Amino acid sequence: MLTRLALFTALLLAGCASSTGTTDTQAGDQGGDRPQDGGNDGSNGDSNDGTSADTQADGSNADADDGDAGDGDAGDGGADVIGVSVTASGDGVRFSVTIRSPDTGCDRYADWWEVVGSDGELIERRILAHSHVDEQPFTRSGGTVTVASDRELIVRAHMNDDGYGGEAMRGTVDDGFSPAEDITASWFPELAEAPPLPENCAF
Repeated sequence: MLTRLALFTALLLAGCASSTGTTDTQAGDQGGDRPQDGGNDGSNGDSNDGTSADTQADGSNADADDGDAGDGDAGDGGADVIGVSVTASGDGVRFSVTIRSPDTGCDRYADWWEVVGSDGELIERRILAHSHVDEQPFTRSGGTVTVASDRELIVRAHMNDDGYGGEAMRGTVDDGFSPAEDITASWFPELAEAPPLPENCAF
């Protein structure tokens, strides 16, 4: 039964993968936060089948998809990336990112996370279609992307009202990720205007 469920999940995720940007309703998240969410983007929706790198900000290994990674309240500085998990997916990889953010609703919430090359190239952006007031920290997965396993990457999040500025993580698919204290709001801020961008906030 478990094997069939894992196979079904893998097929579902493969069909929903995106190479550029993903939204809450595209990434195979299930068990919605609220009825109007259409069953998408729930705290138990992301599942992995073979983690190759799974790192939290404190350097410990953890299952970043359990929704409980990095307990604690978000700071006032923005949305913090506190965990990054990378899994093999077809011919590429799939990032799952754990965020802690000071969401209050559509007026203030983390509206995306992104994977950026150290040269500023936007590799993937996962659009978050609603706030996560009652689910902190939370983890969401993106689509399948192709990236060199030894390429240095930055993973950071964005707030709809304050922009960049929270804690980011740096690393590679091969070696995992750790806090990148030198990545501030002034690091490639122009990416905030690059597509894809959120179209609205559900709640």
